[in-house]
Amino acid sequence: MATEVRPTLSTWRMSRRRRGIRRVIDQGFGLSLLACGIATILVTAGILYALLADAIQFFREVSIIRFLTEREWTPLFESQHFGILPLAAGTLLTTLLAMGVAVPLGLLIATYLAEYAPDRVRRVLKPTLEVLAGIPTVVYGYFALTFVSPLLRAWFFPDMPILNALSAGLVMGIMILPMVSSLSEDAMLAVPRALREAGYALGARRHQVALRVVIPAALSGIVAAVLLAIARALGETMIVAIAAGGQPNLTFNPLEGVQTMTAYMVQVGLGDVPYGSLEYRTLFAVGTALFAMTFVFNALGIWVVSRWRQDYR
Repeated sequence: MATEVRPTLSTWRMSRRRRGIRRVIDQGFGLSLLACGIATILVTAGILYALLADAIQFFREVSIIRFLTEREWTPLFESQHFGILPLAAGTLLTTLLAMGVAVPLGLLIATYLAEYAPDRVRRVLKPTLEVLAGIPTVVYGYFALTFVSPLLRAWFFPDMPILNALSAGLVMGIMILPMVSSLSEDAMLAVPRALREAGYALGARRHQVALRVVIPAALSGIVAAVLLAIARALGETMIVAIAAGGQPNLTFNPLEGVQTMTAYMVQVGLGDVPYGSLEYRTLFAVGTALFAMTFVFNALGIWVVSRWRQDYR
């Protein structure tokens, strides 16, 4: 016969104390998470203030129209010109070259890993590929300068200078390849198996299911991965500073040397430019323009994901 167990007074107090401790722990954990979220907002606000405070001083002396339309960038020379177009052209050129490598190769690798690779192969290939993301960018820069550029000159372009946009862009594409392939593979794996089975039930072959079912269903994730990779390429510094050259050049010829926005910022940051001078403030004007470009791509990525995201629950 079962007997009813009644809690004693000491047991009831102990249980109440435990509930109080758990409540305090839960509230402390929630407050710490809230503090982390607020900290990210404060850091972003601090970065914006640091950029805009000196950038506004710069634009009081140089008009925005002159900054955006002039075709020469020579703020450190005696004859000063403040047109950001050469730096923007160099940045876009190296980014386009990088995406020309990373997007097709990344999508092919992601499709293989998600649709064709056996589990054993995926467990080896994916971590090996992601090792590329952990290599310091300065190593990539010297790899482009000492290996890729001489190879391109020996085999394809003998008249190409050693500092050029092509080698920098190609190596930067290798650097961001894991970002495109890994995020795209995750998006493909998130596609429900029922969609694949429906394709096979209609008589489609494996490549037809991959191209006509899986990739369209994962398109929002794939586009977001590509846009994030573009933002990463726009902000890359060391590879372009080492391998692309340091001459602002308004050209889209990949065989010429160019200077990117980040490379110019490194040049000014490590140079002997007087603090508080107009030349020093160009650093913040260029940084603000680069921040605006990456912000646009990030915002576009968020919009694409929210616009075409598929909910399969």
